[in-house]
Amino acid sequence: MTLGEVVLDGIVFGESPRWHEGRLWFSDWGAHRVIALGDDGRAEVVATVESFPMCIDFLPDGRLLIVDSAHGRVLRREPDGVLATHADLAALTDKPWNDIVVDGGGNAYINSIGFDFPGGEFAPGFVVLVTPDGRVRRVAEDLAFPNGMAISPDGRTLIVAESYAEQLTAFDIAASGDLGGRRVWSPTPGDHPDGICLDTDGAVWYADVGNRRCVRVAEGGAELTTVELDRGAFACALSRGTEPRLFVVGQEFGGTGTPEPTGRVVVFPAPAPGAGYP
Repeated sequence: MTLGEVVLDGIVFGESPRWHEGRLWFSDWGAHRVIALGDDGRAEVVATVESFPMCIDFLPDGRLLIVDSAHGRVLRREPDGVLATHADLAALTDKPWNDIVVDGGGNAYINSIGFDFPGGEFAPGFVVLVTPDGRVRRVAEDLAFPNGMAISPDGRTLIVAESYAEQLTAFDIAASGDLGGRRVWSPTPGDHPDGICLDTDGAVWYADVGNRRCVRVAEGGAELTTVELDRGAFACALSRGTEPRLFVVGQEFGGTGTPEPTGRVVVFPAPAPGAGYP
């Protein structure tokens, strides 16, 4: 598969796609908006937060969580649309927060890249656990630009894309929510994995900005499928149920000399539907 269908254009900086209740939700970091995209092509702005980055996921009861990196907090969207503070992250670091994934019990894992990007001097990143009552603690250290994250359907394994290490790294999740048993789930030589998602076959899709593609890999590193874009692929999400689809958010990165937004959502047929979390 090399050609996809463009389903939405005009995005400033798309990231953090999530399949939820039959729609694709994602963040437009550049426009500070969270958008839900239906199969009819209608794009609904469901939240506005002046933050960059601004990743999203959902609690088990369906409420939206938003990582407000600029203010060091996690916001929770209530059923009436009001944004409430779910957790305070500001005391842990003043460096950017990045991705979030929520398990079936409402535990949220959030990572920080550990340094100012772009332009800052590299420092290792880390992962924190936010419990359902809003308590926060660090559960993993020394990650080389942690990016996308996913949790296995049984809730026992967390996979993190380490962009600068060119690999997907796995942790065992204890009953307490703590992480251990660190190991390389899959090397990605020559690629810098960004956003990721799991499918029902146990494979992981990862997006790669520089190589303008998404790659489906098995545990251990075997490449199973690749789809190509005409611009950087930042993150991906799979639909659930029959006729699975892979949604990829991408845009030009590093400056094109044009003022127009280059972000878009592209969809491809997929070998297997999404599984696990997100």
